[in-house]
This record gives sequence, C-alpha cells and structure tokens, in this order.
Amino acid sequence: MKYGYARVSTTHQDLESQLQRLDLEGCGVIYKDKFTGTKRDRPEFNKLLEVLKKGDTLVITKLDRFARSTVDGISTIKGLFERGVRVHVLNMGLVEDTPTGRLIFSVMSAFAEFERDMIVERTQEGKAIAKQRDDFREGRPKKFQREHIEHALSLLDNHSYKEVEGKTGISKSTLIRAKRNLRKE
Repeated sequence: MKYGYARVSTTHQDLESQLQRLDLEGCGVIYKDKFTGTKRDRPEFNKLLEVLKKGDTLVITKLDRFARSTVDGISTIKGLFERGVRVHVLNMGLVEDTPTGRLIFSVMSAFAEFERDMIVERTQEGKAIAKQRDDFREGRPKKFQREHIEHALSLLDNHSYKEVEGKTGISKSTLIRAKRNLRKE
C-alpha cells in the first residue's frame, strides 16, 4: 500500500499542492500535519509510522517535509528499512536500502538541514538589522489604523458585529479586542 505524508510548518500554510501530488502518485491514505518539522513529535507522522508495514511505500513530496534534522531523518529511514518499508521522495526518487541509496539520502538530508539553518540565520540577521531602526515594531504591521477601528467601534452602537464587519472589513475578534483595550486605557 502507498501512504502519503504532507506537512506544513504553520496552521496558516496550505497543504493543497502536496496533497495533489500525493494523490496523483496513487497514495491510498494520506496523513497530514500542520506542525513544525524541527520537532520529532508530529502527531500524524507518528500515527503513520505505526501503521507502515513490510511492503508498504511511504511517499513524500520533498525531503524537508519528512525531517529537517539529518540525524532524525537517517534514524527514521533506517527504522523503516528494517521493517521492509520503501521510501519515495518525489523530488528525489526512490530511496533504496543500499549503501549508495543511504549515502544519497544522508547527503540530501544534510543539505535540507543546512538550508533550514541558513533560513533561520538570515531571518535573525534581518531582525537584528531591523531592530536598529527607531520605528521598529516586532510582529506583523497593523492592518487597520486607529481611526478605522474607532469608527467601527462607534458603529457598534447601532449595528451588530456582523453588520459592522460587513461595512468595515474589520473582524468581530479585532473589534472585541479593541473594545477590551479601550477599557484598559
């Protein structure tokens, strides 16, 4: 049986392209996680590892969806090979249980880990540079200016949250949070 595994790092990211590729590959069952790959304890991945048995094939779209740590990847692959499970990484090919196959997998895993580490390093460097500016604020920029929020709050006197959201585009949760913050001031 072919089992697929799809993963994105955050709940805001979309699994759709991975799911389509795995479906095209003929995976009968697809497990999916919205969980960081830096953690070994990924709930759906752990369930998948429990059901895989001799003769099954694990299909993933890219190596970095499987493991970000070389040590973790090699350990997992070794365990799967010992159980007679094949591993197919779509952008790499079938990972074979041969000295060459294990070498290629190890090298590619090291590159995936290196790539992730470089992304983290560049992000930290960018943050350090940005923090030197006087107008630096951590996090996402505000979507609405204070005047817009105040106008929307004033509309709540005569309209429901749903109506105000429709007129202003400001969500109910944002309005409730703004109301709460006004009370604190």
